[in-house]
Amino acid sequence: MDGLLAEALRAHGGEERWAGVDEVVFHARSGGFALLSKGRARDVREYTARVSARTVRTVLEDWPAPGRTGVFEPDRVWIEDAGGEVVAERRDPRAAFGGRRNLWWDRLDLLHFAGYALWGYMTQPFLFARPGFEAREVEPWDEGGEPRRRLRVTFPPDVPTHSREQDFHLDGEGRIRRNDYTAEVFGSWAKGAHYSDEHREFGGLLFPTRRRVYPRARSGRRRPAPLLVRIDLDSVEPVSAPAR
Repeated sequence: MDGLLAEALRAHGGEERWAGVDEVVFHARSGGFALLSKGRARDVREYTARVSARTVRTVLEDWPAPGRTGVFEPDRVWIEDAGGEVVAERRDPRAAFGGRRNLWWDRLDLLHFAGYALWGYMTQPFLFARPGFEAREVEPWDEGGEPRRRLRVTFPPDVPTHSREQDFHLDGEGRIRRNDYTAEVFGSWAKGAHYSDEHREFGGLLFPTRRRVYPRARSGRRRPAPLLVRIDLDSVEPVSAPAR
């Protein structure tokens, strides 16, 4: 395992603690120009979600309306009613992007985007130690006079994410403070600098409670505007795995 990855795992609570978690439940508020541009900003103004620590799965509770549930899995997204009946679904949702989705998204498009993004954000950096991931330290970065070590991570093809190769910037305490990627569901031009701040401990694990995404210039520096995505976490609960 890369030494920087091992440092990040320790800083965020350690692999032993993460191994005892079955899912992470959190309440969040989101917004930003990227969501507004697709006509879906209102759908994620406030929500409660559950992400699996073992499989790639996100559940949005009471979404997109009270009594309904949105479920994301890599090859399918769907919405259930209170009785568990599927009222809308899309298989192979990533393949559907393009065409009219360059202009606007429906709720199933948003469910795919939010589902994979939230799953990745809430399981980092522990997902990088999963089989199929490759992580290595690359040249450091100067962030406003503060040196940051960088971890370059290649995601396996079966894990939905923004882009296969991403850079993660770590501060002196080993905390992830920035993530550079291309949000390919928007387009090859959508290069983002995703900042993570206000880290707090919940149940022995460390999570950033404030996330802000800005456009990234060719130089690698962030552009000051527009604010593409914002996510604020009000609460986080790591739920223990069932006893065996």
